[in-house]
Amino acid sequence: MPWMNRWVGTPILSQLGRLFFHSQVHDFNCGLRAYTRAAFLNLNLRTTGMEFASEMIVKSALLGLNVAEVPATLSPDGRSRPPHLRPWRDGWRHLRFLLMYSPRWLFLYPGLAMILTGAAVCAWLLPKPGRIGDVGFDIHTLLYAFVSIVLGFQFVAFATFTKVFAISEGLLPNDPRINRVFRYLTLETGLIAGILLTLAGLGGSVLAVSEWGKTNFGALDPSRMLRLILPSVFSLMLGVEIMCSSFFLSILRLRRR
Repeated sequence: MPWMNRWVGTPILSQLGRLFFHSQVHDFNCGLRAYTRAAFLNLNLRTTGMEFASEMIVKSALLGLNVAEVPATLSPDGRSRPPHLRPWRDGWRHLRFLLMYSPRWLFLYPGLAMILTGAAVCAWLLPKPGRIGDVGFDIHTLLYAFVSIVLGFQFVAFATFTKVFAISEGLLPNDPRINRVFRYLTLETGLIAGILLTLAGLGGSVLAVSEWGKTNFGALDPSRMLRLILPSVFSLMLGVEIMCSSFFLSILRLRRR
């Protein structure tokens, strides 16, 4: 194997595959495989490129099949033509496949990290400005913190959409955890949460206008007013997104029923 494939591409992709799918296979790219006929048909393989090798391992792990590795010796095959493998293109196809089949690592975990980070910064800076050493943080950092929460929610929503769609299309096996979550996260609970957040945002906006009116609609203290306006705008945005996401998720689940 070329050194790039042997020491960089294959080890990294295989390590990601083991991390994402809890598989013990050391070489995700090896195409030398043996299956029982029943197991192979149950995998319902779909890909059409070099990522076909990874799909076998990923779906075997997702379906809980028994997998064992047997040492093999590679020898030159005496081909007169160059190999079909294109390292960068095929490496990207493998990586893209691993990410698409793991909504947790592609969307959920980054989204949760963004939500937690943004919420921590908001709790710190919303009451008053803060400092770390000689560096001061104020409303500009607070704005990015609120944006982080909104983007994080979108990532988590995409993780849920992707999981439901993949299960509906037979790309991923059924996940009992999803069914348990949906016992509580119904369309109605999403609408109620979205409406409450929207009303809170509208109430904060009315309060902000009232504060503005006390100055005869003149100049305001930006630092003080933005600490009222930013949570209001955030509540409006997140409330509408939750309502729309709840409807879209209910549409995706129609086929599953």
